[in-house]
Amino acid sequence: MYNKIILAGNLTRDIEVRYTQSGAAIGNTAIATTRKFKSQTGEQKEEVLFVDITFFGRTAEIANQYLRKGSKILVDGRLKLEQWTAQDGSKRSKHSVTVESMTMLGSKNDEQGGGYNAPMGGDTYAQPAPQQPSYSAPNQPAPQAAPQQQAPVSNIPEIDINEDEIPF
Repeated sequence: MYNKIILAGNLTRDIEVRYTQSGAAIGNTAIATTRKFKSQTGEQKEEVLFVDITFFGRTAEIANQYLRKGSKILVDGRLKLEQWTAQDGSKRSKHSVTVESMTMLGSKNDEQGGGYNAPMGGDTYAQPAPQQPSYSAPNQPAPQAAPQQQAPVSNIPEIDINEDEIPF
């Protein structure tokens, strides 16, 4: 059988990350998708759908680092039916999506409140740098430019991530 779902929308809340005993990351959030259509009477209507989504492993860590409530995202994954018994004894169930891959949508210039593009102070794609009086670059030969053209190197956040892992 084939179980594949693709959703594009906005995150409804910040990602909640927890770790298993073995150290694997699990991130939970939800996505809101909308569909605009005309009713039989010709009236413009909008249908909103909220779906819980779960990220695993490195994808959960990257999503938590770069995405916030309101971030635009496209997810590709599997539909899952979760079933449980509530405290009152009633049987409950819901569908959710287990994310297999994601694509961050939007651009760096988008001004979505709280999204991964929103200003967080400093470089918006990196974690905030620890408060240090200044940053000195590793010993590298200085570029051959006029001194007045060189900008001082300060407040540059340092990030420990492999360039191949960046999803954009």
